[in-house]
Order: sequence, then C-alpha cells, then structure tokens
Amino acid sequence: MGVTRTWAVALSGLEGTLIEVEADQTKQMPEFRIIGLGDRALGEAVQRVRNASENSRLALPKRRLTVNLSPASLPKQGSGFDVAIAIAALATDGDMDAASIARTVHIGELGLDGRLRPVPGVLPAVRAAVRGGVPRIVVPWANRAEARLVPGAEVVGASTLAEVARLHGADVEVPAHVTPVAVAEDETAPRERLDLGDVIGQDDAVGALVVAAAGGHHMLMVGPPGAGKTMLARRLPGILPELDDEAALVAASVRSLSGGVVNSLDRMPPFEAPHHSASIAALVGGGSRAVRPGAIARASEGVLFLDEAGEHAAGVLDALRQPLETGRIEIHRAGFTASFPARFQLVMATNPCPCGNYGVRGASCSCPPAAIRRYRGRLTGPLLDRIDIEMQLARVRVADPLRASSSMTTAQARERVVTARAHAAHRLRDTPWRMNSEVSGLWLRQGPLAPAPVIRRPLDAALDRGTLTMRSFDRILRVAWTLCDLAGRERLTTEDIGRALYLKKGIRS
Repeated sequence: MGVTRTWAVALSGLEGTLIEVEADQTKQMPEFRIIGLGDRALGEAVQRVRNASENSRLALPKRRLTVNLSPASLPKQGSGFDVAIAIAALATDGDMDAASIARTVHIGELGLDGRLRPVPGVLPAVRAAVRGGVPRIVVPWANRAEARLVPGAEVVGASTLAEVARLHGADVEVPAHVTPVAVAEDETAPRERLDLGDVIGQDDAVGALVVAAAGGHHMLMVGPPGAGKTMLARRLPGILPELDDEAALVAASVRSLSGGVVNSLDRMPPFEAPHHSASIAALVGGGSRAVRPGAIARASEGVLFLDEAGEHAAGVLDALRQPLETGRIEIHRAGFTASFPARFQLVMATNPCPCGNYGVRGASCSCPPAAIRRYRGRLTGPLLDRIDIEMQLARVRVADPLRASSSMTTAQARERVVTARAHAAHRLRDTPWRMNSEVSGLWLRQGPLAPAPVIRRPLDAALDRGTLTMRSFDRILRVAWTLCDLAGRERLTTEDIGRALYLKKGIRS
C-alpha cells in the first residue's frame, strides 16, 4: 500500500498546529523510525506503539516503517502523538479505511497494554483541529468531556487502541471488559464565593475596587497589616461579570495545558495569587522541553493578585511590564517559541515599609530609612506607571466594628459593574474595544468623544508639572470614563477627571 496519512496536533503555548502524520513501509530491513523534529518522548513512542499494537492483537508490518510528522521543521513535544503514529503505521498494510483515517485527528498517549492514556492540553488541541477544518477527533476516554466543550467538534472517546482501529474498519476483537485509564482526581478546592459586605470600614477602597472591576483597571493597595488589602482583592472575582464562551474556553484551555482537570466551563473569572517567593519562570511560565503556562497565563481573563508586593524580587515584578501592555506573554527557548494569553487584571497589595508601620497613626516604625527606600524601590516607576488606581488604606478605627461592614454587597457591586460595562460597550460599539482599559490613548485624546480642554484642565496641569507621564495621562482618562459609565453619563465631566486623578495620584483637583 502507499503512504497512509492521518492528523495530530502540536501545541506551542496555547496555539495549536495541525500535524500530518505520514506512514510508509518499504522492502528493506525491518526498522521503525519516526522523523520530523520530535523530542525524546516522541523518540520513545516507537516502543510504546510496538508493545501496544502487540498487546491489542494488531500486527505491525514486518518491514521498514517510516513515520514522518509534517511540517518537519516545527518542533514537537510530548506523548500525545502516540495514537496517530500507531494508526498510521498499522494502516500501511491496507486493513483499514484510509479515507476515514485521513479525515480524523488522533490525540492520546498509549500504554503498553494498548489503553489510551489522557494527556494535558486536549482542549486547545481540539480547538486547533476544529479551526483547521478537521472536526472529527479521537481522544482518550478520560478526556472526552473536556474535548466536547469545543463547539463543532465530533469527539470520539476511546479506551483502547483496538477500539480506534475498529473505528477505521480493522477486523480486530475489542476486549469486552477494559477499565479505561482515568484522569487524576481534581485536588483543587472548590472556590468560595466571598461577599464584599464582609469588609469593615473601607468604603473608599470598596468604591475603588468597583471602579477597577467596571473598567478592568490595574490596582495597587498600600496600607498597614490588617487594613483589609487581601480581603478586598479576594473579593474582586466575585464582582466581575461572568466569562463569555470564548473567555471561558481560553481560561479552561490554559488550565488544561497546566495539567488541571477540565470537565466543564467555569464562568467565574480565574484568580491567581502566587507567593512572594515565586521565581520569574513561575510567574511568566517556562520549561526546557515543554513550556508550561505560569501564573500570568493562568490568570488570563481573571485576576492576578500579588500580595506582599514589596517582598517580591524587583526582577519578578518588572517581568509584568510587557504583558501588561500587550496582553500576551512570549516565551523564547532554543529552537521554539511559545505564546500564552495574558489578559489579566493586576491587583497588588503592599505594606508601607518592611515592619508595616511607616506613616501609620499611633504606631512606631522601626525600619531604617535605607530599608524603606529599598522596600519601596521594588515597585519601580515603569511598573507603577502601568497601574491605573493607587489606593492608600488606613487601619479601621470604629467603636463597633460589627456595625461597620461595607454598605455594598457583592451582588450589588456586580450589578453596578455589569451595568457600567454594558454602557461602555455601547459607547465603544463602533471600535475594536469593549472595555475602558483596552481603549488606545490616541482615541481617548483625539477621538470623537475626546474631552474638551476645559474638562481635562486638571490633567493638563499635572502633566505640565511633571507629575504625570503620557502613559499615566491616558490611564487616568480611562478611569475617568469608567467613573462616567458608573454614573450613567454620556460625556466626561471635570468631576470624573478629578476623581480619576485622585485615584491614581492622590491629587485633588
């Protein structure tokens, strides 16, 4: 028989490429070779395919077999090519339907007993297959629920290699009682719905949090220990709107690529809070053979919270600057590049100094001046320039804390946020943007809704004094539009500009 062809998917970050798996047998000394720039796991696929075929009563040809993964110049990693390699190789004898094989994508790892084992990244791989025009996809039984989340996919869940071969017309007996390989249990604790009404005595901070949620703005909270910074940040996902289908699929795809269990779409925005000892690789992602997403990518479409920001290494914090601007993170390694989404909302919390008492009324700071400068210097100017809201929090001072809870609940805040975002989307309906934090500075300053000079006078004055950079100028305009949307107005007012300036710089106009 001639060359047989089927399909697999190679993942580079979250982007998938259809790989044509070609198999050919020739009348030479028996050998089984895989070519096409595969990694070590792909090199070991030869032995897995041999044993799995033998134990499934499927005989590989006793000739020289060559399997090519095309395009050959694209690096390929992982064991998810096993099933495609096995089916293409077995089909060279002509005992299967070549047309059926050629219109099917095969994803999965083979065990030596012939069972299909689950692999990470099935969701982005299936999305790539559907986009590539090959919607019929065979996946391990344990991954079938995940694969079926992709609209338009014709998913076939298989337990054994014999089942896959029989799907394509092979005359093989499928074992009657085979226990499919199961995915590892999801050890992630269910996410708790936290209520904003639990926050005590921080009405200004709650208001700033609602503004941040309504416009998708990045936020920094500075205050002494116990002021409620962490409590506020952990309630931000609860007041954000639920994810739409595309955003939920992106978040689930990143979770799948990270090795997490994905059986359904979680509509609640993700929340990532890496420890302050996290390395740059843990934050942005990395790996030598196969790149795995870091906290930045896992927080995409949701919130990245850096608690104790002053304790993070300066280099780690500065690694956020590029993804904050572009919304993507590019990871370059020798021989390949991986790209992940990084459309997250950054929230940072820090103490005013290492001991936490600098400038706190009634407290005494024991930190040397040099230690305070070093601590604050980790939040560099270029990073702070990308923050929209900088909020100073004080310790709560009330006679009866039990009666000083926030006047706004999570449900009420979410309703305000959803209404404001709908208002912004309507105003931006003829533009590429749907949220204020996405709008370009040029459009804000020169577009059809640019504020008149008399309205933006406080901003112009701050820019002339050198208090603001041009980037900060644009970010304050974005926050001002969010305040305008929360108030239900159609045009910016001086009040909106003044409040946004205060939220960014603490400057009252």
